[in-house]
Amino acid sequence: MAADNLIDGRAIADQIHTDTAQRVASLKSCGVQPGLMFVRVGEDPASKVYVGMKERTSARLGIHSETLVLDAETTQSHLLGLLRELNADRRFHGILVQAPLPKHISEQIVYSTVSPDKDIDGFHPVNVGKLMLGAKDGFRPCTPAGVHELLIRSEVTTTGAEVVILGRGNIVGKPMAAILCQKDQHADATVTICHSRSKQTAEHCRQADIIVAAMGVAEFLKADMVKPGAVVIDVGVNRVADSSAKNGYRLVGDVDFANVQPIAGKITPNPGGVGPMTIAILMQNTVTAAERAAR
Repeated sequence: MAADNLIDGRAIADQIHTDTAQRVASLKSCGVQPGLMFVRVGEDPASKVYVGMKERTSARLGIHSETLVLDAETTQSHLLGLLRELNADRRFHGILVQAPLPKHISEQIVYSTVSPDKDIDGFHPVNVGKLMLGAKDGFRPCTPAGVHELLIRSEVTTTGAEVVILGRGNIVGKPMAAILCQKDQHADATVTICHSRSKQTAEHCRQADIIVAAMGVAEFLKADMVKPGAVVIDVGVNRVADSSAKNGYRLVGDVDFANVQPIAGKITPNPGGVGPMTIAILMQNTVTAAERAAR
């Protein structure tokens, strides 16, 4: 299988990490230690893995990180109180509350409680508003910002492009649309969002120059939905049963990769595409927060 159309997210993330490490070194030379606090509520296995990956990347780049682990029964009011304390703690420039949270805790209220200046996830209403307005001084959500960086560094033309985003979630779909429809360099696209209630999703996809698959449905995007030469970005992470696998399952994306790759002009592998970029942008946002605090 030819690999010349693969977008290597790991390699691009490493480029960003190199720049981030240099910025960390510059801050340290001025007596500023970038700090990042992870907050995890409960023992969700995937959350533990994700936070562990972020901790290791922080250490590699010279960012001080700590993880606050709370019991799954922690009340919302207790969590909000801790977040307000962290907002005032000058050792930490970024705060990340790992999703998912227990059902009795409102993610929206939690994200609204984190200071917008430390909201490196880009979920605070202030940062969401700045994204919609095209302001440059907010934090963009890490995954769509990472996808945008993949497109830029892979020299994908977005100006005037027809883009279909599969999924309307607050973490990827909506902010991805907001990024790509801005009147700005590396944007200026015509964006269509398709979701579970859309009636002609396949038809929309067949018209697209760029497809960002973030619907959360295993291998949803099939070869007959992709125009030859289109750029395909696979954001999805889905667990499917596999009796031959050690754990009885395997992870697949939202794209039927084996059949779509021969058709696509460029395509992200999964894993190795969007995932590394999400962490790279998270670290970049943390250093940006530290630089702003040092001014």
